[in-house]
Amino acid sequence: MGAVTRRTDKAILALAGAGVLWGLTVPLSKLGLEWLGPGWLAVARFALAALPLALLARRRLRGALDPAVALAGALGYGAVILLQNAGIVQTSVSHAALIVGATPVLVAGITVLSGRAHGSGAAWASALAALAGVGLVAAGGGGGSTLAGDALVGLSVAGSAVFIVVQPGLLRGRDAAAVTAVQLGAAALLSLPIALAGEGLPPAPAGAGPVAAVGALALAGTLAAYWLFTWAQVRVPARLASAFINLEPLVGALAGVAVFGDAFGRTQALGALAILGAIALAAGAERRGGPAAHA
Repeated sequence: MGAVTRRTDKAILALAGAGVLWGLTVPLSKLGLEWLGPGWLAVARFALAALPLALLARRRLRGALDPAVALAGALGYGAVILLQNAGIVQTSVSHAALIVGATPVLVAGITVLSGRAHGSGAAWASALAALAGVGLVAAGGGGGSTLAGDALVGLSVAGSAVFIVVQPGLLRGRDAAAVTAVQLGAAALLSLPIALAGEGLPPAPAGAGPVAAVGALALAGTLAAYWLFTWAQVRVPARLASAFINLEPLVGALAGVAVFGDAFGRTQALGALAILGAIALAAGAERRGGPAAHA
């Protein structure tokens, strides 16, 4: 039992790290989009992350070179981020944060409807509390939102939820780093012709800031974040893993306060506490081996 608890604790730390790093991706994407279009940003993000990870996992890549693994990466990473980038251009960060916060609820619904799990009060309470918290964090506003942008982000969230549910089956018996490298490479290959067709050749950078943002987006927000999340998915249920995605809008909102001067008042603080409480509820249930751990 102690070994199981230690394994779960390590997975929870990995998920927390992934959630924090993902929280930096919207601000970094905003900066990167000052240089590259949505398609080329996705290409750069995935290619720069896939190459060093493939080098690190080169001895275990053979087991991950599977059509199903590559297709899941192309759609679950590539198509999802292409849609998200296009949506970020057309909507506000607060609206995007609210929509991303629906991911755990979608994961919970998909796992139950597909017969992969049974619903439990603690699991649903955690998901709904997290959604409410994200709504409070996003309630501070943010102009520039459009229905089209919100719809694109919503489609990306739906694709991400399906991918989270499917991914543990693809990881079974395979190395997490190798699988991530193959999937990120497939995402880059999917994004490349779309970027060429829709945006032409990428422009030269206008300054060092956007270049640094793209590099950080690729190495921290993609390579490290997806590797940590994939590694943890082998060790905990999809519903617990998805709960940590709620750190993304929370950290993104805090980054907006620190870097872009966005407002963060009492309502957002209450939302932040709700998000952290929801994550603690899900993580605590998993460590105890209670019903939410198997839901």
